[in-house]
Amino acid sequence: MAIVAQTSKFSQISRPVLAWAIGLLFFFPIFWMVLTSFKTDADAVKPEYLFFFQPTLENYVNMTSNYNYWRFAQNSAITAVVATLFNLAVGIPAAYAMAFNPSKSTKNILVWMLSTKMLPAAAVLYPMIFLAKGIGVFDTHALVITVVSLINLPIAIWMLFTYFKEIPREIIEAGRMDGVSTWSEIKEILVPLAWGGIASTALLIFIFCWNEAYWTVRLTTIDAATLSKLIEGNRAPEGLFFGRLSAVSTAAVGPIVVLGWFCQKQLVKGLTFGAVK
Repeated sequence: MAIVAQTSKFSQISRPVLAWAIGLLFFFPIFWMVLTSFKTDADAVKPEYLFFFQPTLENYVNMTSNYNYWRFAQNSAITAVVATLFNLAVGIPAAYAMAFNPSKSTKNILVWMLSTKMLPAAAVLYPMIFLAKGIGVFDTHALVITVVSLINLPIAIWMLFTYFKEIPREIIEAGRMDGVSTWSEIKEILVPLAWGGIASTALLIFIFCWNEAYWTVRLTTIDAATLSKLIEGNRAPEGLFFGRLSAVSTAAVGPIVVLGWFCQKQLVKGLTFGAVK
């Protein structure tokens, strides 16, 4: 006879309340940023105008007309899309080889790739700038895309490797026995089976590339500057322009929030890939 554990009324009430409290806690900074974006720079620092103020679209008008927001957004989109495609183009074959054709050095290679994320970025900043200026690629899309791609490549390979390891090896071996080529094996067998994991990897890598600030701010000036550069520019010796800063930050976060909302099904599917046998 099966014994079914009954949940107390306290747990039935406390768990949803706790979940809502945590959700609101994480959402509050975004809410405050959006709220501040409708204030003037003067009102944004006045305690009496925390919640009750005269809304204005001045910050958004200035952002699009005076700060050329669309050019920075275009650079961010180009960098994120191309870097994500590069990570998938390199990461899928690399993870496939490590998952289904492992060698004695596979684990060491994976650990080595992950260890590159432990390198302090400041340690290679000035050599990177010196080299980029020396070969004439400073403030170019090619430089930013290359750096951002290589930074996130270890994460992409690790994630894809984890998803691919959950696929039964017998399916891949059956395809090989039927004479399927390596490319067809990846395209027709591996990708459809691991599509959820690949989609979630692409989404996370896209978010990392879109939000990258350290390198995009320091390796660009005007031509290849992304939204991170525009956000960083809303400061002066006398302080921060909180109204304009919030408006630019809201416009930078908005596309990612919308993308995550529409792709949440694939994201959840990818994050839970292989959890249930």
